[in-house]
Amino acid sequence: MFKLRGTVFMPPVLTLIGIPGLESLQFWIGIPFCAMYIIALFGNSLLLVIIKSERSLHEPMYLFLAMLGATDIALSTCILPKMLGIFWFHLPKIYFDACLFQMWLIHTFQSIESGILLAMALDCYVANCDPLRHATVFTHQLLTQIGVGVTLRAALLVAPCLIPIKCLLKYYRTTVVSRSYCEHMVIVRLAAEDIRINKIYGLFVAFTILGFDTIFITLFYIQIFLTVFNLPQKDARLKAFNTCIAHICVFLEFYLLGFFSFFTHRLGFHIPPYIHILLSNLYLLVPSLLNPIVYGVKTKQIRY
Repeated sequence: MFKLRGTVFMPPVLTLIGIPGLESLQFWIGIPFCAMYIIALFGNSLLLVIIKSERSLHEPMYLFLAMLGATDIALSTCILPKMLGIFWFHLPKIYFDACLFQMWLIHTFQSIESGILLAMALDCYVANCDPLRHATVFTHQLLTQIGVGVTLRAALLVAPCLIPIKCLLKYYRTTVVSRSYCEHMVIVRLAAEDIRINKIYGLFVAFTILGFDTIFITLFYIQIFLTVFNLPQKDARLKAFNTCIAHICVFLEFYLLGFFSFFTHRLGFHIPPYIHILLSNLYLLVPSLLNPIVYGVKTKQIRY
């Protein structure tokens, strides 16, 4: 590792310090995070087992839910083991390439989750606005294509973020990362070189995936509400609304936490850094915890 004028040339190892300002409390902070991880693993695994074993649940809504559960397990597993290693066992070191791989996995699984939520909104839209065509539109072949398409979209769009970091950014001001996991812009801002390409491409990916999905999910649910409220019978309106209420809760939980974390990170100048980092951690972990609970409570077929 070579140093030049206070910079480090292509550092092989980075140091994740966890939550700066709360180092003395990190051991205790790790306890609720570990509990959240265990509950998320158990809840999502139970959801997958129920959907797999019960043939009546082999329908688009529940198969998308199984994809969401598998994604939640993968996303939380990318983050929690290393985070607890920092909090409990004082293991802050991570190889630079391993950090980039973790970064790619986190952003890829986030993007996959967003794509699945879009697919669930489309399923709910067709079920309520064109129910006679639902069975013919959402075939198992289409579900497979959607799953593969969502995964490829996320993996291929996120992967180019690694290229400028690996090939263009050679000198770094520090090897200390003020996070408990590796995140794109946090790693990029360690560099002592021009990072405009990284910023521009990061915004492009965010808009292409999260922006696109948010716009279309919102449009789908607006159309669903208009259709449901125009139904003549009250019981029919309640039944139709109840089929999508769990989707709406998960959608709001995922995107509201995401946008709140995003804007407090960029605009909340008077908010202490440890608040930003706690919010970022919760944004990645809370949906994995709440999704199986929301669907377990709101979906009678899963509950019984």
